[in-house]
Amino acid sequence: MAVTARIARGVGEIAAADWDACAGGDNPFLSHAFLSLLERSGSVGGRSGWTPLPIVVDGADGRPAAIAPAYAKTHSQGEYVFDHGWADAWERAGGSYYPKLQVAVPFTPVPGPRLLLREGAEPAPLIAAIEAVVDQNGLSSAHATFVEAEQIPAFEAAGWLVREGVQFHWANRDYSSFDDFLADLASRKRKNLRKERAAATEGLTIRHLTGAEITESHWDAFWLFYQDTGSRKWGRPYLTRAFFSMLGEAMGDRVLLILAERDGMAVAGALNLIGADALYGRYWGCSEDVPFLHFELCYYQAIDAAIARGLARVEAGAQGEHKLARGYAPVATWSAHYIPDPSFRRAVADFVERERLAVEREAEYLGELTPFRKPGSPG
Repeated sequence: MAVTARIARGVGEIAAADWDACAGGDNPFLSHAFLSLLERSGSVGGRSGWTPLPIVVDGADGRPAAIAPAYAKTHSQGEYVFDHGWADAWERAGGSYYPKLQVAVPFTPVPGPRLLLREGAEPAPLIAAIEAVVDQNGLSSAHATFVEAEQIPAFEAAGWLVREGVQFHWANRDYSSFDDFLADLASRKRKNLRKERAAATEGLTIRHLTGAEITESHWDAFWLFYQDTGSRKWGRPYLTRAFFSMLGEAMGDRVLLILAERDGMAVAGALNLIGADALYGRYWGCSEDVPFLHFELCYYQAIDAAIARGLARVEAGAQGEHKLARGYAPVATWSAHYIPDPSFRRAVADFVERERLAVEREAEYLGELTPFRKPGSPG
């Protein structure tokens, strides 16, 4: 397939209107505003190991018809789909796994389109362009992570390997209140949740802030929470302090910051972004260890906010089987992988197939552990 494509030097090089015409407005993480502020804040680029290389296929009118949010990666951090074993195997075989090409939203395990298509555009030319970038530059591989299910067939048709994972999402069954949600749970689970909420919030005030309500002092407090969590989870935080201020300025109406305060002082916080039909939980941290407060801010308050806004679901980030008991059920996630070397591809294909069977068995098992009442059981 003959494809004419170009590589931009960053999201900021592409006009916001052209980018968003391809990305749509449902998922805030794919917006020009979000991805460009990652660049402007210094969270990607420089020595971060994430070099922005958006791949663009232009239409007949000269404007972008299809875009892949692509990055050259010199490590595998901040992706949440783990390929360290693949990298080790390729390096032991004498190859160079890095740099690789990552089609993703940095540091963000949120499913969504990874082939951003203007209305009427087809995915195949963009996939071919991604492959050409890998082939022409001698890269080991390309990885599209957290791809929405609807786009997986396009990658499969191109011969990419597809990998399955699991996240935990809360689904809004037309609830009008948190008590409505609780009524769907088994009696014992319902009592446990109420006890957790009472213990978590004793002596605290919970505030939901968005838009202009979020001040620099709030971001200062949240930055301390984020640094503490980031240093424990990843070794160092991925995002810069400037990112949060820029997020508030550029996308404040799509930000929901939930804070727990004691005597007027913030002691914990959870950062969420608001999508067209989902609330996306992203970061949490605290300066005071309060039992169950993590569950309260990240899961229960998110449910409250989603119900109040009429949103269909809450996506609370990667991993975390502890979410099951809080009403979050397992859902499949998908990634697609282009590996041009035939021998390496065969090895990875074998791994992916064995892993998929294990993931599906685990998801089926986990689905039986949700706290919802079983048909015919007493309330």
